[in-house]
Amino acid sequence: MAEPSWGDPTSPRPASLGRYSLAVAVTVFAVVSQYFVPQLWPFARIAYGHLAGTLLIVYGVPVVAFALLVGAGPLQNWKARMGLAAWRGLQWYGGLAVVALVVAIVLAILYEAIDPSALRLLQRTNPALEQAMGNPWFYVGLSFLVGAFEETIFRGWIFGYWRDRRGSWLVPASWTSAVFAGVHLYYGITYGVASPLVYSSLYLTGFALAATYRFSGGNLVVPALLHGAHDAAAYFSLISQAGSLVLEWAVILVGCLFVLVDYVRGPPRSGSAPGGPLGPTG
Repeated sequence: MAEPSWGDPTSPRPASLGRYSLAVAVTVFAVVSQYFVPQLWPFARIAYGHLAGTLLIVYGVPVVAFALLVGAGPLQNWKARMGLAAWRGLQWYGGLAVVALVVAIVLAILYEAIDPSALRLLQRTNPALEQAMGNPWFYVGLSFLVGAFEETIFRGWIFGYWRDRRGSWLVPASWTSAVFAGVHLYYGITYGVASPLVYSSLYLTGFALAATYRFSGGNLVVPALLHGAHDAAAYFSLISQAGSLVLEWAVILVGCLFVLVDYVRGPPRSGSAPGGPLGPTG
């Protein structure tokens, strides 16, 4: 089976660009509203003052907006080609995690040369981890629910709208990954001028998940699991720092091994299924 096509002219357009843009705007506002709405309008703390209310606004509002304005078209292949999605997903996630590490090292060297004091900002506690300190196991589990919602919204709808359009997939993957990284405002608020070290990693993670969605023809299960595992490993650091590193790097190293396997095998023969022994299924 050949790679999923990109720019299939027979695929129906899920919605007009105007409706899509409105849904994206509503989504961005809903996600970032948690950082300023409760401060501007104290009465809004009734909704934002507890986890359930915040999750309902941050994820529920975008889901409703996209469902009404765009429809479920971009999500229709959400469980397609599970084998191929797993193979490609681990490759992209592992490979770009290594790239993110290299980028972080280069940025750290530059900061050390230009403004060493900025690096001390990274010692500040991650607000998400601080919130989870009382019940880390709950947040480990919640990571997979959050991962499912964020992948449905950001990869399934925001990036997925462009899946069947003509042209390179790299452009929509790039800007939608930038939007995904940018709405995590608490990194900028917490780490200030040092936040590019964190945002670069978040951007590359989003890009890896977009590539997984693209090369599997729309699979969202694998990106959601990778996203959830990524966040869960971070929360698990509150339980075991060493265990967190093992979990995180086990996934990364498996992905890098898959990259090496495909490199050694070379390009697939004509008519053969890409993605190694797992192959495209579903």
